[in-house]
Amino acid sequence: MPFLLAPGPRRKRSAQTSAPASVPPPAPPAARSGGGESGPSPHRSTFRPDIEGLRAVAVLSVLAFHAEIPGTAGGFIGVDVFFVISGYLITGLLVREAISTGRIRLGDFFSRRARRLLPSAAVVLAAVAVAGAWLTVPLRRTDLEYDVLAAALSVANWRFVSQQTDYLAAGHDQSPLLHFWSLAVEEQFYLFWAPLLAVVVLCATRAVRRGRAVRSAVALVTGVLVLGSFALSLHWTEHSVSLAYLGTPSRVWQFGVGALLALLPWHLLRGPRPLRLLCGWGGAVAIGWCVVAYDASTPYPGYAALVPTLATAAVILAAIPGRGERNVQGTYGVGRLLAGRGPRAVGRLSYNLYLWHWPVLVLAEARFGTLGWPAKTALTLAAVLPALATMRWVEQPLRRSRTVSELPRRGLAVGVSAIVLPVALALVVGTATLHLMGPTTPVDVKGLPPGAAAGPSLLGASAGDGPVVPSPAQARKDFPPDEGCQVAPEVTRSPECLFGAVESPDRIVLLGDSHAGQWFSPMLALAAQRGWALQELVKQGCPLPQLTVESPQLGRTYRECDTWRADVLERLRTGPTPRLIVIASLNRYTDDRELLTSAWEKTLRPLRETGAPIVYIEDTPVPGTDIPACVSGSPDDAAACAFDRAEAVPADPLARRIAAGKVPGVRSISVNPVLCPGDGPTCPAVRDRILLYRDDAHLTNVAAVVLTPRLERLLTEAGALPTATTPAAPGADGWTELLRDDFEGAAGSRPSPVNWQYDIGTCYPGCPAPQWGTGEIETMTDSTDNVRLDGKGALEIVPTRKGDQWSSGRIETVRSDFAPPPGGVLRIEASIALPDVTGPKAAGYWPAFWTLGASLRDGYTGWPGVGELDIMESVNGRDTVFGSMHCGVLDGGPCEEPVGLTSGPQPCATCRTEFHSYAVEVDLGADEVRWYLDGRVYHRVSADRMDAGTWKRAVDHGVFLILNVAIGGKLPEADGATAGPDTEPGHPMRVDHVTVSVKDGG
Repeated sequence: MPFLLAPGPRRKRSAQTSAPASVPPPAPPAARSGGGESGPSPHRSTFRPDIEGLRAVAVLSVLAFHAEIPGTAGGFIGVDVFFVISGYLITGLLVREAISTGRIRLGDFFSRRARRLLPSAAVVLAAVAVAGAWLTVPLRRTDLEYDVLAAALSVANWRFVSQQTDYLAAGHDQSPLLHFWSLAVEEQFYLFWAPLLAVVVLCATRAVRRGRAVRSAVALVTGVLVLGSFALSLHWTEHSVSLAYLGTPSRVWQFGVGALLALLPWHLLRGPRPLRLLCGWGGAVAIGWCVVAYDASTPYPGYAALVPTLATAAVILAAIPGRGERNVQGTYGVGRLLAGRGPRAVGRLSYNLYLWHWPVLVLAEARFGTLGWPAKTALTLAAVLPALATMRWVEQPLRRSRTVSELPRRGLAVGVSAIVLPVALALVVGTATLHLMGPTTPVDVKGLPPGAAAGPSLLGASAGDGPVVPSPAQARKDFPPDEGCQVAPEVTRSPECLFGAVESPDRIVLLGDSHAGQWFSPMLALAAQRGWALQELVKQGCPLPQLTVESPQLGRTYRECDTWRADVLERLRTGPTPRLIVIASLNRYTDDRELLTSAWEKTLRPLRETGAPIVYIEDTPVPGTDIPACVSGSPDDAAACAFDRAEAVPADPLARRIAAGKVPGVRSISVNPVLCPGDGPTCPAVRDRILLYRDDAHLTNVAAVVLTPRLERLLTEAGALPTATTPAAPGADGWTELLRDDFEGAAGSRPSPVNWQYDIGTCYPGCPAPQWGTGEIETMTDSTDNVRLDGKGALEIVPTRKGDQWSSGRIETVRSDFAPPPGGVLRIEASIALPDVTGPKAAGYWPAFWTLGASLRDGYTGWPGVGELDIMESVNGRDTVFGSMHCGVLDGGPCEEPVGLTSGPQPCATCRTEFHSYAVEVDLGADEVRWYLDGRVYHRVSADRMDAGTWKRAVDHGVFLILNVAIGGKLPEADGATAGPDTEPGHPMRVDHVTVSVKDGG
């Protein structure tokens, strides 16, 4: 929630607001002192009509800002004016009393404050508590009653600080009592300042020249507080603008500036009239300049607050009477203007007008929707009526009542009553509202109906009748149970945040901002089903694309986001390769499509280099309005809370680029077709009795849990997630089957994404070896023109040509953990029919079935040391096949690179026209690798051909399988042919089945 008067990014659909501190009363008359340095500090108790007029300037600035009158975007500085005035008047009052009587009567002081300020505030709080029950929806009403409690107890500023700094609590409408933050700051200042001065006075009253001693001691204390508070204000403005703006410690210096005006011996100076005129008018012009020049982008308070604060001090100082002067309201002084009847009348009304105007504006918008500045201006003017009534029948009678003012305890009793009344009303209305909304206990997700994996419905079965789940009150707190792993704005490094099978070497990484964090529960369930871990690396409000943005919570450039993002990418680069990286992010941090595209690429490049599959979950609809609050007001008509589709679901530029094949190595999925079905103008807030959103932008955890089966289907179809299975038991022959794909499916369909993923383009991500490192000329695609099932139980990989451009297919197993057990055997086999083409038409054809070491996916570097086993290769349509092993170093070495330890051509006259079985066995017990053609061993490589380290790095680890048909390259050229105009496209390599099995040693 934006805080009142705080400059910073404005939330859509509501104007950012803030408000002045409570308007201090005029200083009551005090005993006139004699002249001399030890007499009472000026500035004598003479009434200052110019200060009453200065209050008018302050309140009108704030009112114009809240009404959004053009040209008054800096009107929030009216608060600073009030704070300086308060410090000046209250300190002058207390110090005069201390010099005259030798002590400060705290009971009298707080009694006067209580009967002056609290009754009017109580009337407004009571009116808001009652009006809120009529004008606001139930869920918003409960928030409002908490605001009433905080305002009545003078801690509203800290309530709003906590809301402003809690990113996950964003998305609520503004409070009608948000302006009470400044009243709370002022009340807290009174509670601190008066007792502090009383202690200082007690220590100074024994001095011979009491007036000078008191003023000096208080001035010294004030100076220290001003410097300390201003330093804190600068620090908080840099690191937490909500604390800087709303926090009492960072505002004390402004009261202190006013206090120094009352403490320093200005009354002993005459000062030439032109200097006074310049001081006064200069201050007035500076205040007006701030109103016009400051806006939401001004870092505030910080150094910027010096201008209105010192300007106010200058206006007050210009009219402080000097030695022998009763007043200095010259004909041309700004004080003369401020002391006019009009400004004074507004000044007298300023406190009550300030109290009333903001609730009128906010409650009107709650009832009628967003209003423009003319309507807001009219409403602000209308607030004069209740303000006048409150001043006439509440404030003035209690201030002037001799019965109340006779004894301090009576004034205090009035103040206590003014606190108790709104508190009691808030408790009654709030309790009744909570009872109306039902339980607020967390939803038991185990009792939720199962979600649909496909189709138009959210649930797998009819939802029936009943209330929505979660209820609006539950939805507001329905966050993912991730134990705080969505790190706050000020945090620069995520903890490990591992969940599920934390000891597993396999893990899913959930990466992004809070729009990624909303998928925590589904991802944890999918990981747990497979015995994997889930790692959550999520930062609130931090775009995953490399954009530099402003943080509304911190009120400045979000440097912590850039630091966090760089740290996460480095951890993924240097750590173990995840089984899957799931990314998501709000895609609204910028409207510049080119900038966003570039920013995404800067993030995706290092992610691709990890070698892990990457899936982007398209951003979910952003309602832009408080959905739980709306549903609480329309429990039987959820359609009333539907929201605009065009605004909520704009085109996702990253998803579009992925679909167009412009982001290699990244797949995209979307659940938006079920969250916002059809093509109508609106999206629903509730589907199948499931309340979808917990605020104005995030899914409820219940909705995310219900979407788990759909996400699982989408991820498996994208080839990013294997089906959760129970490990197979060894067969009678001792072999345990790890994979078998018989390529069953409709003609023209894709191979199972559970088992296979595509290599796209002409190289691996990052392009460590262009043209796949072998000089091939084709571009690999995921088109069914190049890779498809034939509908008869076989896979076809088909090279095609358009003009001079060749395309083909290359697929890998999703799994890369196929490895022999210790001392055991790994067997990989496929039944393959080679492309049925020979002679010049086959020039450049290069079908292959082979494996690579799993660690290659960690950046796609390290070949040939990671090991490569070519189970079957053939070139140029020859009636021969061969197998090879690659290992060691790039040139020479034990595997005689780049040729490898090859079997040489093996004759196979029918390999083009019939299916034949090709297999390799890695036998760690016998320390050898064996190649088979139709069950006959035709090639062996034993461990004694190389050193133990090279052997281990080549074979003793997990591998992934590859099927492809290349065109051209070094090997066909070495065989004496290359692709040319006579080469005929369209001849497929057909694969009947692929199996992977292991057998224990012994």
